[in-house]
Amino acid sequence: MPSIVRDWNLTTGRAGFPGAVALAATLWALLGGLVLLAVVAMNVASVIGGIVWVPFPGDFEMTQIGVAVAAFSFLPYTQITGGNVTADIFTSGAGVRTRAALTCLASLVAFGFALVLLWRMYAGMLDQKAYSYTTTILQFPIWLAFLPILISLALLALAAFVSFTEDMRRAVTPPKVREN
Repeated sequence: MPSIVRDWNLTTGRAGFPGAVALAATLWALLGGLVLLAVVAMNVASVIGGIVWVPFPGDFEMTQIGVAVAAFSFLPYTQITGGNVTADIFTSGAGVRTRAALTCLASLVAFGFALVLLWRMYAGMLDQKAYSYTTTILQFPIWLAFLPILISLALLALAAFVSFTEDMRRAVTPPKVREN
């Protein structure tokens, strides 16, 4: 086993398939962060270029695509780490099993949404490709932006599945009693 995977399993407490999904989601989110940094650098270069020479043509087109790709790339990481926004005020008085059951339901809903979005975004990508849609200025084929988004949604579905199985285990397993 490569050392990065072994070290990752030790730090996350996940091994096997759940560990692989968590590692993939983390690496994908980091890649999305790099895309966002590239978008920022391009915008800085465009602004400076507009002041001293010529702005970057089509910067707003690449900004739209880059931000969309980056935003979708963060979804699997947020799901696998349990970082989604929750309304804890309603569940703070609930028991451990009840909270685990609600989290399990949320993971199941996330899994369903990921699959529906994956299906519809794939159909949208095929339409964009069939009609040869491109951006106005750079003539960048729009369907290419769908590819990393589809990967993000597939990873989101996997992350939601892992979250669901882990939450289900917590919901059905009685909490351990602490000894004094």
